[in-house]
Amino acid sequence: MGAWFWWMIFGMAVVTYIPRAIPLTFLEGRELPEAVQNVLRNIPYAVLGALIFPAVFFIQENVWFGVIGAVSAFAIAFAGANVILVVLGTIAILSVYGLWFG
Repeated sequence: MGAWFWWMIFGMAVVTYIPRAIPLTFLEGRELPEAVQNVLRNIPYAVLGALIFPAVFFIQENVWFGVIGAVSAFAIAFAGANVILVVLGTIAILSVYGLWFG
């Protein structure tokens, strides 16, 4: 391992630390406006959607496999099921789809 390796780890640590330290330092003891709090609460969902959505179309050669899985997971979650039931229900639906059309 060369020096570049340690510089890279140091750089990644700094880049990770700065976005966490700045808000902690400058916003300590302050209340953010309600609109900003609402935006910040939705960021994890937006990032998760951005990470998962492209994978829906590249999960297998058959694009319908991913589309049916995404639609079924959304429908089960929209019905109010917890995460485990969403995962198990989607697996069951895709298993049946795979047996019939696979």
